[in-house]
Amino acid sequence: MKVTSIEEYHPDFITTTCYEWKPILTEDRYKDIITDSLLFLANQNRIKVHAFVIMSNHFHLIWQIQKGNKREDVQRDFLKFTAYQLLKKLKEENTVLLEELLVNLKDRKHQVWQRNSLSIELRSEHVYQQKLEYIHNNPVKAGLCLLPEEYKYSSAKFYELNENDWIFLTHGDV
Repeated sequence: MKVTSIEEYHPDFITTTCYEWKPILTEDRYKDIITDSLLFLANQNRIKVHAFVIMSNHFHLIWQIQKGNKREDVQRDFLKFTAYQLLKKLKEENTVLLEELLVNLKDRKHQVWQRNSLSIELRSEHVYQQKLEYIHNNPVKAGLCLLPEEYKYSSAKFYELNENDWIFLTHGDV
């Protein structure tokens, strides 16, 4: 097996959708699993998070995998861990939602995330800014707020008001 050196990655735009677009992330305690996991990965120097928004049935990120880490490993670990934590909480709370995630496949009983999350490497400043605006305007388009910076589970406040409620956030560039 050939081992290649891991270079500095460009930022990635990631979209992860809940299984069958189920509103798994409606409540803050479920969104907190995502933000806590991002904080953990940032503290482990595996990622830098440039932007994010967490909606009820999907989330978007702009993150940058840090040198010494493989993109596919970090993304796999993040999605696997967050799925495990979400299922654990849903089992503890005995929610109907848990039944809706039942798939009974050979390798898993439940499924939290749709397979094959969208991941786009951001190589130009123009595309980076386009994705940043898309992320921040997602809650506005969904009718959850009037201004992007009003939505709690987003990095818009960080960019618009220079207020960092999420210590894992860092300004990025391409």
